[in-house]
Amino acid sequence: SRHPGAFQWAKRKRISFDRALLHLNPDKLRPGDVVIGMLPVHLAAQVCARQARYFHLAMDVPYECRGMELSMDDMSLFSARIAEYRVESIP
Repeated sequence: SRHPGAFQWAKRKRISFDRALLHLNPDKLRPGDVVIGMLPVHLAAQVCARQARYFHLAMDVPYECRGMELSMDDMSLFSARIAEYRVESIP
Protein backbone atom coordinates (compact mmCIF):
# COMPACT_ATOMS: atom_id res chain seq x y z
CA SER A 1 0.00 0.00 0.00
CA ARG A 2 1.01 3.59 -0.47
CA HIS A 3 -1.32 4.75 2.32
CA PRO A 4 0.20 5.46 5.77
CA GLY A 5 -3.20 4.99 7.47
CA ALA A 6 -3.39 1.43 6.15
CA PHE A 7 0.00 0.55 7.69
CA GLN A 8 -0.98 2.08 11.02
CA TRP A 9 -4.34 0.27 10.95
CA ALA A 10 -2.61 -3.07 10.17
CA LYS A 11 -0.17 -2.51 13.03
CA ARG A 12 -3.05 -1.74 15.41
CA LYS A 13 -4.80 -4.95 14.29
CA ARG A 14 -1.54 -6.93 14.60
CA ILE A 15 -1.63 -7.94 10.94
CA SER A 16 1.85 -9.08 10.03
CA PHE A 17 3.45 -9.09 6.61
CA ASP A 18 6.85 -9.86 5.12
CA ARG A 19 7.15 -6.76 2.97
CA ALA A 20 5.24 -3.72 1.86
CA LEU A 21 5.13 -2.73 -1.79
CA LEU A 22 4.16 0.57 -3.35
CA HIS A 23 3.45 -1.26 -6.60
CA LEU A 24 2.60 -4.94 -7.12
CA ASN A 25 4.08 -6.83 -10.05
CA PRO A 26 1.92 -9.98 -10.32
CA ASP A 27 4.59 -11.68 -12.45
CA LYS A 28 6.78 -11.98 -9.34
CA LEU A 29 4.16 -13.91 -7.35
CA ARG A 30 4.45 -17.62 -6.64
CA PRO A 31 1.73 -20.12 -5.78
CA GLY A 32 0.78 -19.76 -2.13
CA ASP A 33 1.91 -16.13 -1.80
CA VAL A 34 -0.51 -13.91 0.09
CA VAL A 35 -1.37 -10.41 -1.10
CA ILE A 36 -3.26 -7.98 1.13
CA GLY A 37 -4.44 -4.72 -0.35
CA MET A 38 -6.95 -2.77 -2.36
CA LEU A 39 -6.16 -3.87 -5.89
CA PRO A 40 -8.11 -3.06 -9.03
CA VAL A 41 -10.10 -6.12 -10.07
CA HIS A 42 -7.88 -6.92 -13.07
CA LEU A 43 -4.79 -7.09 -10.82
CA ALA A 44 -6.62 -9.14 -8.19
CA ALA A 45 -7.51 -11.59 -10.99
CA GLN A 46 -3.84 -11.81 -11.98
CA VAL A 47 -2.90 -12.54 -8.36
CA CYS A 48 -5.41 -15.39 -8.23
CA ALA A 49 -4.41 -16.71 -11.68
CA ARG A 50 -0.88 -17.15 -10.33
CA GLN A 51 -2.36 -19.32 -7.52
CA ALA A 52 -1.60 -16.71 -4.88
CA ARG A 53 -4.21 -15.67 -2.31
CA TYR A 54 -5.82 -12.22 -2.38
CA PHE A 55 -7.13 -10.57 0.77
CA HIS A 56 -8.93 -7.30 0.13
CA LEU A 57 -8.88 -4.40 2.55
CA ALA A 58 -12.57 -3.52 2.44
CA MET A 59 -14.23 -0.46 3.98
CA ASP A 60 -17.62 1.20 3.91
CA VAL A 61 -16.41 4.67 2.90
CA PRO A 62 -19.15 7.29 2.55
CA TYR A 63 -19.34 9.15 -0.74
CA GLU A 64 -18.06 12.43 0.70
CA CYS A 65 -14.86 10.75 1.95
CA ARG A 66 -13.93 8.90 -1.24
CA GLY A 67 -10.59 9.90 -2.69
CA MET A 68 -9.36 11.25 0.64
CA GLU A 69 -6.34 9.96 2.51
CA LEU A 70 -7.80 8.05 5.47
CA SER A 71 -6.24 7.74 8.91
CA MET A 72 -6.28 4.51 10.87
CA ASP A 73 -9.10 6.00 12.96
CA ASP A 74 -11.07 6.78 9.79
CA MET A 75 -10.53 3.21 8.65
CA SER A 76 -11.89 1.86 11.92
CA LEU A 77 -14.86 4.24 11.70
CA PHE A 78 -15.58 2.92 8.18
CA SER A 79 -15.47 -0.74 9.34
CA ALA A 80 -12.15 -1.66 7.72
CA ARG A 81 -11.68 -5.40 7.45
CA ILE A 82 -9.67 -7.99 5.55
CA ALA A 83 -11.61 -10.50 3.44
CA GLU A 84 -10.26 -13.16 1.10
CA TYR A 85 -11.48 -13.11 -2.49
CA ARG A 86 -10.95 -15.37 -5.47
CA VAL A 87 -11.14 -13.28 -8.61
CA GLU A 88 -11.26 -14.77 -12.07
CA SER A 89 -11.11 -13.12 -15.47
CA ILE A 90 -13.62 -14.53 -17.96
CA PRO A 91 -12.51 -14.22 -21.59
